[in-house]
Amino acid sequence: MSRHSARPLSLIALAAAGALALSSCSADAGDAAPQEGGTLIYATGDAEPTCLDPHVGGNYPQALISTQYLEPLVGRDASGQIQPWLATEWQPSDDGLTWDFTLQEGVTFTDGTPLDAAAVKANIEHLQDPDTQSSTGYLAVQKIAEIEVVDDTHVRFHLSSPDSALLESLSQQWTAIQSPAGIERGMEENCQAPIGTGPFIVEGWTPQQQVDLVRNDDYRTPGPEADHEGPAHLERIEWRFIPDAATRNAALTSGEVHVIDNPLPADIVAAENGGDGIEHIDAPRPGAVNRIELNSGQAPFDDARVREAFIRVADPNPGVESLFRGVATRSYSPLSSTEPTAAGDESLFETDPDAANALLDEAGWTEKGDDGVRVKNGERLDVRFPVSTNQSTAAEQSLFEQIQANAAVVGFDVILEPVDLSSWYGALAAHEYEAVSAPYTKVGPDVLRVLYHSDGTIPAPSGYFANNAQLKDPELDAILEQASATLDEAQRTKLYAEAQQRILESYTVLPLYDQQNHFLVNGVEGVTTLGTVATPTFVNARIA
Repeated sequence: MSRHSARPLSLIALAAAGALALSSCSADAGDAAPQEGGTLIYATGDAEPTCLDPHVGGNYPQALISTQYLEPLVGRDASGQIQPWLATEWQPSDDGLTWDFTLQEGVTFTDGTPLDAAAVKANIEHLQDPDTQSSTGYLAVQKIAEIEVVDDTHVRFHLSSPDSALLESLSQQWTAIQSPAGIERGMEENCQAPIGTGPFIVEGWTPQQQVDLVRNDDYRTPGPEADHEGPAHLERIEWRFIPDAATRNAALTSGEVHVIDNPLPADIVAAENGGDGIEHIDAPRPGAVNRIELNSGQAPFDDARVREAFIRVADPNPGVESLFRGVATRSYSPLSSTEPTAAGDESLFETDPDAANALLDEAGWTEKGDDGVRVKNGERLDVRFPVSTNQSTAAEQSLFEQIQANAAVVGFDVILEPVDLSSWYGALAAHEYEAVSAPYTKVGPDVLRVLYHSDGTIPAPSGYFANNAQLKDPELDAILEQASATLDEAQRTKLYAEAQQRILESYTVLPLYDQQNHFLVNGVEGVTTLGTVATPTFVNARIA
């Protein structure tokens, strides 16, 4: 098996790569020359993390901000190819059970602790420690059974079984490498300011207001998106929490902030049409699509006929088209369109209210109350649907309301329950839901194993379980295990196509569209996104 290694990038090549990034992602600053230094102000509409260490828990808001101060062992470019980062080389054994990684030499974390094999070992063990309360990172490194420190710059992973997704998993922010000395301070202190090798350093955190980041002047580990060697151009970043989308956009157009995420579709369209010189970066997340999952582990969706009836009447297409104004495209696959192995079957999602009514009759839901809701053995056809207001945009929540109305036509009572993120997690943990839309980002098609293998019904140490559909299908499990074990790309692609078809035919999943990841930029050049989990990086950014 071939060895993958890093080749030194010449400054000419770096500049060319940077020019491409700038041409596609920079804001229109007229004739103003970009400056060195200065403070970039970023306004996020995602939920404020409860911990800045992405090993703890492991949600997307943590990935967004930790991209600025923590870096992974490997990266991924825009074409999906794994690239060197903190690790310069890697070599799997022929049986896929052993992986050797070579680390960059002479690199230190911003507290002076060396980046060495012992630090990598400490990080993997931190992720695997139940006391860390990890979910995303924990699931990503489950197959690493032992970490061997060969010498300072060589670490060896011994796996319990082959893992074709290992490099993809190690490219994510939830497995990014941080100072073991920082980890040893304890969760509370490390959550406040994790210590990494990234272009910025956490200086301070004012809850419900902002996190202040300062430049790492000793930065020397530029990833695949960097257009230059050495430190970032910016001196500081103010990472502000502004939940309201209209308020964020007003701050952007007034020049109060430079970059926002989660803009309204109307504001994206305005930017695309050249409004106010604001540029739009569209960076769909990898892994799974945004989707509605039906809880097959309890009534009424433990009956496949009832699940199919719901999907046959949901009819999300008109809402996707009108509410998202063309910035989202309907999906028929459980995988993001950014994943080369994505496969779908549109025929399974044709809207047919007559078929839905017949299926419900066949399943025994033949009576109707005065309000039109079907009843069986005295039980109403209720569908509890908790909605995280921190994760679902206004357009998405309106789409859910349209689906609610469509489902009512055949006798479903979809009960939308808008709640904050903590309450949403609580409802899922208590199985107090029949339907849910739960975003999950993971690089590569192995996300299907995380989300739909029977093992995914077992909670991670954080209490989070990934298999919200409560799907338990031994044949699907076997396919996903084979796909995870093979290093043959053609065979892997074939197996994941089979898995996707089986998942869709279970009628536990209603795919909607790619996880939306949009950024609007005003007065800054060089903003780009990682080819891994599509988070923004400001290592190249300069204020115009």
